[in-house]
Amino acid sequence: MKRTTLHRATGVAALALTMSFGLAACGNDDSSTQAADKSMSGAKSSGTKSSDTMDAGAQTFGPGCSAVPASGDGSFNGMATAPVASAASANPLLKTLVTAVTKAGLVDTLNSADALTVFAPTDDAFAKIPSADLNKVLADKATLTKILTHHVIGEKLDPMSIDGSHDTLNKDSVTVKGDESGMTVDGAKVLCGNIPTSNATVYVIDSVLMPS
Repeated sequence: MKRTTLHRATGVAALALTMSFGLAACGNDDSSTQAADKSMSGAKSSGTKSSDTMDAGAQTFGPGCSAVPASGDGSFNGMATAPVASAASANPLLKTLVTAVTKAGLVDTLNSADALTVFAPTDDAFAKIPSADLNKVLADKATLTKILTHHVIGEKLDPMSIDGSHDTLNKDSVTVKGDESGMTVDGAKVLCGNIPTSNATVYVIDSVLMPS
C-alpha cells in the first residue's frame, strides 16, 4: 500500500467534485474569440486543441461515462480546460456536490489548487443520505468541509497510479482498489474515472465518502 504525502490546501472541496470544461482556440478568429471568453472565466486557453480535434474523454472509463453530455461546458471537452469546481458546476450529474462545495466556501480553494484528484459523488449518491441528515450537514460548514476535503487528494493521479492508500486534504486517507475494468474508493464504485480538468483528475463515484 502506498501513501501520498499532501500539502493541505486550506478548505478544499471535493467535490468537485469541483469541476467547466472550456475549449481552446485553433485556427480562426471565431474560435480565438471563444477561447478568450473561456480564459476570462478561469479556463485555461493556451496549449489546448479546438473542439474539432480535442477528445478529452478518450482516456476516461466506467459505465457512467455515457451519462456525460456529448457537447457543451459539461462535456469531457468542455470540462478539460476549466478548473475543477467550475468544471463540476457544468456537469449535470454533480449538482448537489456543487451546492455543497459552494456552501463550504471551497470553490476558490479548489479552483486555485495546482493539482488535485477529486472523488465526486453524483446527485444519486447524495440522495442515499436521508434528507434531514443531508440538510443538517449542509448547514454545518465545519462538518461539510471535513467531508468534502476527505474526497480530495493533493495531486493528480491517473488509473495507473491511483491504486492504494492515499492521504486526503482532510488529513486522513482513502483506499482505492482496482483498475479501469472496475474500481472502488473505500467501497464506493467509480462510475466514470480519469476525467480531466485544467487542475485536477476527477473520479465520479456512486456514494458519499465519510471520514472515519
